[in-house]
This record gives sequence, structure tokens and C-alpha cells, in this order.
Amino acid sequence: MLWIDEQAKLVLPKSPMAQAIAYAQRQSEALRRFTEHGFLNIDNNAAERALRAGAVGRKNWMFAGSDEGGRTAAVLYSFTQTCRRHGIDPFAYLRDVLARIPKADYQQLTNLFPSRWAEAQRAKAEKPC
Repeated sequence: MLWIDEQAKLVLPKSPMAQAIAYAQRQSEALRRFTEHGFLNIDNNAAERALRAGAVGRKNWMFAGSDEGGRTAAVLYSFTQTCRRHGIDPFAYLRDVLARIPKADYQQLTNLFPSRWAEAQRAKAEKPC
């Protein structure tokens, strides 16, 4: 018997604690998933941090000027957050990618995604001269 099952017997059935225990029991498989797959984090802090900036600034962007302005702001915000997530300077990335796009083959465009671009830049920096 699990610890949580023992605790369920000790609390009143309709109490908030009993509700919390029942929730944890129903979600036990999902709550243990990170123990079965080593690449999963125990928490979702990275996702929460990524969403926080949007939630904090929501009122600041309420009046973007127009629908098109709002869409442009959303694209630029998504772009800068993606760059931040991969630890790259948005301006350096954009400058390099915009210079390479006209010469790139269709199959090479996926190499310009921020994650792959960042990997290539790190590999280039680590490569001995």
C-alpha cells in the first residue's frame, strides 16, 4: 500500500485534504511518469517561465494599433522568446538567417530553425582553428 493510500484513510472524506489526495491518486500515473523517462523534468518551471512574460505584458499589448499590428507583435514576440529559449541573440540570428535565405536550397531551410542554427553556431565556436 502506498503512503498516499494510508493518508486517505486518516482524513475526513469530504475535506479539502481528501479531495487533494483523491486527485493525486487519480493522477498517480502521470505524476510518476518522470521517474520512468529520464529526459523528463520533475516540474514544468521552464514552460511556466516562458508563459510568464506573455501574461505579465498582456495589458501592455492590448492596444497594438490594429489587428495587423497585433499579429506582427505576436510574431516578433514569439521569435524573440524562441531565441531566448535557445540562448541566442535574436539580432545576430536574424541578420545571419536573412542573409542566407536567398542562397539556401529548400531542403536546407530546416537548418535555419533557431534550434539547429544555435547548434551549428556552438559547433563552429568549438571547432579548433
